[in-house]
Amino acid sequence: MTIAPWLWDSLIGPFAEFAFMRRALVATLALSLSAAPLGVFLTLRRMSLLGDALSHAVLPGVAVGFLLFGLSLPAMALGGVVAGLLVAGIAGLVSRATNLKEDASLAALYLVALAIGVALISRQGSQLDLLHILFGSALGVDAAGLLLVAGVASLSLLLLAAGYRGLVLETFDPVYLSAAGGRGWVWQQGFLMLVVLNLVAGFQTLGTLMAVGLMMLPAVSARLWHEHLSAQLVNASVQAMLASLAGLLLSYHLDTPSGPTIIGCAGVLYALSLLLSPGGWLPKLLKRPHRVA
Repeated sequence: MTIAPWLWDSLIGPFAEFAFMRRALVATLALSLSAAPLGVFLTLRRMSLLGDALSHAVLPGVAVGFLLFGLSLPAMALGGVVAGLLVAGIAGLVSRATNLKEDASLAALYLVALAIGVALISRQGSQLDLLHILFGSALGVDAAGLLLVAGVASLSLLLLAAGYRGLVLETFDPVYLSAAGGRGWVWQQGFLMLVVLNLVAGFQTLGTLMAVGLMMLPAVSARLWHEHLSAQLVNASVQAMLASLAGLLLSYHLDTPSGPTIIGCAGVLYALSLLLSPGGWLPKLLKRPHRVA
């Protein structure tokens, strides 16, 4: 059985012919497997905006790594991890020492961090450097970037599997976990570290501004389709992978930026979920009782 030429040229040819497309596909699929489930837990913990705040918070660390070592992925990744964890820690300290809640302190800190990061990169780098760091380039992922994403994804999946029961308990019933002798803050800080690591891994492919999109949009969509946590986790990863595949193909054929195109595809899946899912608009409209004249 042969494949139609147009189908090959549209869907398979770009990945078969170009190594950079294969690297981009593997990187985004790996990120989809690890980041999307974390987004599900963020939504369940009512911390959806935390991912957005941390994605901006890593920028100063990435900028410092860029200033000291240029476009060195290990240096920028290490700087991003340090900056993200530092901002999260400072936000927690501010909420404990003042009347501000943690979300308010995070909002203030991530805006300051974003401004500092952009200023640092703009001062020493070119406009192209700034755009690359802010919006990423999945089609420009090299071997080092692929290893970073694959390593973070593998570590995240292993840690999620090992700590799944504790994380679920801390998410749904932290009081019981504390009464049973569990240390809730350990689970929370470990979870935040995984979020930061995945955001840092994503900045190479999607940029610091777009990395959170692949984490949160599929997760929010998955909650519209399923009530069970396990189904939400699988659905979120599948949607993220579909968005990655479609986004890369559209980026290749239409010559558009890969990161925003991938997130745009995730947005389309979210819109379809809002319309068609069991928790969406259309099924609820059809279930409404019709008045008899």
